[in-house]
Amino acid sequence: MIVAGWVLAALAALLHGYIFYLESVAWTSPRARAVFGTTAEEAAATRELAYNQGFYNLFLAVLVVLGLALGAAAPAVGLALVLAGTGSMLAAALVLGISSPAKRGAAVKQGALPLLAVAALALGSLLG
Repeated sequence: MIVAGWVLAALAALLHGYIFYLESVAWTSPRARAVFGTTAEEAAATRELAYNQGFYNLFLAVLVVLGLALGAAAPAVGLALVLAGTGSMLAAALVLGISSPAKRGAAVKQGALPLLAVAALALGSLLG
């Protein structure tokens, strides 16, 4: 179960790395605008906010990757970092889903992998 949690956490980190790219690098591109449902005008007006938000997602991904990297040498530290990162990803998805009903689909996509990672790691830790 722990291995499944590590894999799910790694996938969540990859997803949040991609979200970083969309928000901080490609925000005004047609692809990013299609993903987030914004017009060219909206994207231009919110570019600074998206840039900041993208880095927030990157930092969460880095936290998870750091936890995964430390997991073999210091399992408790690695687990704590992975849970902090995926737990924050999950909390952010919940906030998005609660605060913006129109974005609940995005919140589910953003939060599914972190939720599964947290559940698998918690269950694996209890059983292991």
